[in-house]
Amino acid sequence: MAKSPQAMNFDRCRELAESHWRVPLEAKMQQLIERASRQFAHEFTTPELHFNQRGTCAGSARLNTQEMRLNPVLLEAQPDCFVSDIMPHELAHLLVHQYYGRVPPHGAQWQHMMAEVFGVKPARTHRLDVTDVQGQTFAYECGCQRHSLTIRRHNKIERGATYRCRKCGEALARAA
Repeated sequence: MAKSPQAMNFDRCRELAESHWRVPLEAKMQQLIERASRQFAHEFTTPELHFNQRGTCAGSARLNTQEMRLNPVLLEAQPDCFVSDIMPHELAHLLVHQYYGRVPPHGAQWQHMMAEVFGVKPARTHRLDVTDVQGQTFAYECGCQRHSLTIRRHNKIERGATYRCRKCGEALARAA
């Protein structure tokens, strides 16, 4: 079975991330870990770095396995943001988990790690352009506006789920 253009682009971007971005990202990660180790007087372990995050999510942190997943397609398009914001964001989750255990994901400990230790403004979400990685959307409407739903939500509606507008409370219906 032939790969889709999106899958081929993902594979190409992942190869580029491995060959071009792994070393600088791991160097920055090590620098931040050393800074946190000094600040907390604690020896942090270095998480594994993978370039296998898909979709509109720039990155994710797997706390129990101490893995960081970065999106290679978004990384290729906007690498500076990954070095300065995305990688520190995910690393902060992992180091906070190593030191404090289970705490709120963007709580006081994470915010302290971001701002005071890493010197990065804490932000829950990224502002990257995701138009190249967005999937197909489906038009739905309610009494007050039009909505674009992802294929996942569209399929759930097809199987009987109901979604309501946050503004007017009316159930969403497929637009004509």
